Amino acid sequence: MKYQILLVEDQDEIRSIVAKYLDKEGYDIREARDGFEALEIFNSGAVHLVLLDIMIPGIDGFEVLREIRKVSEVPVVMLTARQEEVDRLKGFDTGADDYVVKPFSVKELIKRVKRLLKRVYNEADELVYKYGDLSLHASSRKLFRGDDEIQITMAEYSLLQVFFKNRGQVLTREQLIELAFGDDYDGYDRTIDTFIKRIRQKIEIDPKNPKILVTKYGAGYIFGGDTP
Repeated sequence: MKYQILLVEDQDEIRSIVAKYLDKEGYDIREARDGFEALEIFNSGAVHLVLLDIMIPGIDGFEVLREIRKVSEVPVVMLTARQEEVDRLKGFDTGADDYVVKPFSVKELIKRVKRLLKRVYNEADELVYKYGDLSLHASSRKLFRGDDEIQITMAEYSLLQVFFKNRGQVLTREQLIELAFGDDYDGYDRTIDTFIKRIRQKIEIDPKNPKILVTKYGAGYIFGGDTP
């Protein structure tokens, strides 16, 4: 399978270098210089992954990501020169799967792209984790309540898989990071709280009074902890 990657970057030099490396790895590259062009390309055909700069002309990367998430859960890696924690949290809260701060190593970026594509698209024997009326499907990375699919991002899937595998166990933020994202994770501990909030919005009847994904104050989180 030859993956289509949409590269959204207004700086010609950076875009050219990244595109050259991606091309050497055998990916098909679609390039955009602003937010409007990015959405036009995205809506014109299949895209398997998006590399999305935040500070781009037209509409910024956050708005482009919001528009993409209305119709697709395609993996998105945000590129930015802004290092503030609030920007990272905003990106993850909007639905980003990964975040790379400029200046970055192109070789490291390629490694992240490969890992994300492998996680999302590699086929595997079907394995289904279940809790109550929730079921998490390993090969398709999909979550269902009964027969109804609940849309989740790849980052949310990675966390949910850890929770389903460790039902009834208290997991700290550090453990969740290690088990779900591994050594390559360079976000903040608080980012996990953002993911948890988004997951609760999708699986809890009352997200403000969670019964499935419960906080154990001073300890961490527990999935299915209130069930005997």
